Amino acid sequence: MNLARQAKIPTEWSQLDWREELKNNVTSVDELKEHVRLTPTEEEDLRKVVDVHPMNIPRYYLSLIDHDNPDDPIRKLSVPGPEELIVAGSMGETTGDPYGDDKHDKGNGILHKYSYTALVVSTEYCSMYCRHCFRKRMVGLPNDQTVQNFKEAAKYIAEHPEITNVVMSGGDPFLLPTSALREMLEALKDIPHLNYVRIGSRAPVVYPIRFFDEELIELLAEFNERKTIYVPTHFNHPDEITPTSTEAVQRLRSAGIAVNNQAVFLRGVNDDEDTLVNLMNDLVRIGVNPYYLYQCMPVARVRHHFQVPLKKGIDIVDRARRRMDGYAKRFKFIIGHDIGKLEICGRLGDKAIFKQIHARSDHPEEASRLLVRKLTETGGWLDDLPEVEL
Repeated sequence: MNLARQAKIPTEWSQLDWREELKNNVTSVDELKEHVRLTPTEEEDLRKVVDVHPMNIPRYYLSLIDHDNPDDPIRKLSVPGPEELIVAGSMGETTGDPYGDDKHDKGNGILHKYSYTALVVSTEYCSMYCRHCFRKRMVGLPNDQTVQNFKEAAKYIAEHPEITNVVMSGGDPFLLPTSALREMLEALKDIPHLNYVRIGSRAPVVYPIRFFDEELIELLAEFNERKTIYVPTHFNHPDEITPTSTEAVQRLRSAGIAVNNQAVFLRGVNDDEDTLVNLMNDLVRIGVNPYYLYQCMPVARVRHHFQVPLKKGIDIVDRARRRMDGYAKRFKFIIGHDIGKLEICGRLGDKAIFKQIHARSDHPEEASRLLVRKLTETGGWLDDLPEVEL
């Protein structure tokens, strides 16, 4: 490791220009070698991985890695590994589109899966390419979702009064210039049937530098007076909750914005009782609402090293909940399936109980139904589990 290069990494992240610091992201194996120890075999494997799924890691996030811990969770979440070369294995089938995005694409970046929600893919760029990303097939593609595309999306939303909320997603919308975000929000602010807007972002976790931009916070506060903004973010491990990320969250809250957390349940990262308890307690401490804990999706090059079998996972989550207070345990354990969102309620013996909380617009009768499946030792997804009756 080049310790001289390491010594140049700043600690006063709030003083940096967020646009300039992006240029320092680590995007190649050769750059990574200046920050992280790699064996010759690891280096060879990583070069194969990044040919398929690009790497992009901010220096801030790299600075959180404990290089003396071979199982460091920050490294697993950001640095490619040879496991990503696995496309099939004992866990079962994989897919590039587990959430069924392609079926609900209305053009101009709009995904309209649930009648009351429109998701707009406003950019395909992120400040970091997370190794567990469920939209992994899109990562690193050229960004062709312009402000004009978004304005066309806003017209679609205005023409559909059943849409009560919009999710600005990606990629990461906060990686767009503030001027572009302003134009996008302006296109939404006068739509009468729109109650609120969500801006989904992992930037508070992996690139909190973005939120030290006064112009951005002023824009969000201004829009929030017209229509409520929520920011769903994505803390997966207590080590991601740092003084810098905490301050980024506080700046969002100073604009009147509620910040909700949507973690992903990941093997080797947070699939143990203590880590989940600490994560949820620490989120509540800094003013972030635990909202969802997602079961890892069966994504190609992700599932076989990150997904936890449901039989094991349900027990871990239940044991952790017993140790949490009321606000910390408010999150729902969720499967984001093609048919809709399913809450994993628990298990009775070898049977898992699911409650469908959202359904596709063409099957509204499926919302709120209960599903029962037989648990297996390796099944990690609804489709892996045989149907049974109570």
